Amino acid sequence: MRRFPGKVAFVTGAASGIGRATAIAFAREGAQVAITDRTEAPLEELRAEIEADGGAVLAIRCDVSVPADVEAAVASTVAQFGRLDCAFNNAGIENKAAPVHEIALDEWDRILDVNLRGTFLCMKQEIAQMLRQGSGVVVNTASGAAIRGVAGGASYAASKHALIGLTKSAALDYAKSNIRVNAVLPGNIETSMMDRFTGGDIQKAIALEPVGRLGKPEEIADAVLWMCSDLGSFVTGASISVDGGWSL
Repeated sequence: MRRFPGKVAFVTGAASGIGRATAIAFAREGAQVAITDRTEAPLEELRAEIEADGGAVLAIRCDVSVPADVEAAVASTVAQFGRLDCAFNNAGIENKAAPVHEIALDEWDRILDVNLRGTFLCMKQEIAQMLRQGSGVVVNTASGAAIRGVAGGASYAASKHALIGLTKSAALDYAKSNIRVNAVLPGNIETSMMDRFTGGDIQKAIALEPVGRLGKPEEIADAVLWMCSDLGSFVTGASISVDGGWSL
């Protein structure tokens, strides 16, 4: 039995990695899915794949750091599917490694604009729609870096730490409005971001994992869908680590 028949899911950063896996999982569980990303070609490839598998999907080019893009993306989703039940704010970027005193201001702004401001802009639009319809679930992608320091990664870690505060505060704001807000904290996952982070030497990342392997994007998707489903109905304001013990 599929978990999301008649539901509508909205996924940012859907063109690759965790976002891609989660969009596919939502569609296979019966949801109508709006997929967004800045990169159009892989987004269109994902749209075609979901449609070929029998899913209902809307592909939207969207830069989450641009308010007009976000507003248009959520509005298009509601115009197409009539509502918005699950929002997975996954779009994010990694920083260029540097100690704090060497971080350029434009690099700091670049990371915070996407990872924190972008998530905030999405939540504003998503939650406004959920309030109109009387229910909804939001899941934000934080990171194991949201609960520990990262040498050379202050801007990324700061953005992800802030997401935890944003998630908890929003959970309190809407607890009585039938809207739940949670965060998933991935560890070292088999994605293109991890390839860039390690410079192609994936053993560096594996060595950091107590379980001795990288996580799969599908394992994060499983956690997101659980939080969005009725099985997670009493969970709000939570930060759930899915990281093979890395944050320990």
